[in-house]
Amino acid sequence: MVTSILARLKDHLPLSPAPPDPAPDLVAAGVLVPLFVAEEQFRVLFIQRTLMVKDHRGQIAFPGGVRDPEDAHLLATALRETEEEIGLAPDAVEVLGTLPAVATITGYHITPFVGLIPYPYDFHPSPREVKRLLALPVAEFYAPERWRSGSYVFQGRTTRVCFWQNGQEVVWGATARILLNLLAHLGVHPIPGDRHATCLD
Repeated sequence: MVTSILARLKDHLPLSPAPPDPAPDLVAAGVLVPLFVAEEQFRVLFIQRTLMVKDHRGQIAFPGGVRDPEDAHLLATALRETEEEIGLAPDAVEVLGTLPAVATITGYHITPFVGLIPYPYDFHPSPREVKRLLALPVAEFYAPERWRSGSYVFQGRTTRVCFWQNGQEVVWGATARILLNLLAHLGVHPIPGDRHATCLD
């Protein structure tokens, strides 16, 4: 299973992101979707943001952030921010490819990069930005019954969002949409197409 997932990602993920859609009112950002193998399972690594960050406080997310002027490209942004947030060295990441960019109603245009990382690894989470690390098997996200959709109000605007829940763990917003795109590249579609289309953020 591990070999087949890795081969499928390498075969299906584009190495370079498509040019971003014109969005002068959105801030460009890059995130890393870190994957690793443990106990013969592919797992995905998340962070939970602290309450001290500017946006998306307390949410489960992928490491990453806003592009700095000195970043050569958004992959550089994703790797730099990941190192700052969890202490993962950029040269420890094998970049497998890029997922479709997602825009958020909080004002960001996020390009996700999928990377294979070593395990175990001596992470050093930033206490200001990261409350905890969370690693879950990719297969945990396959079950349709763990995916739901609902309304979310931001600055007076109501949108429809999709979220994944297992017990107290909830992944939603842009992170959930990135996950769904990752699953689609693996041939897994836990949310029917018509509902997936309403998973805005």
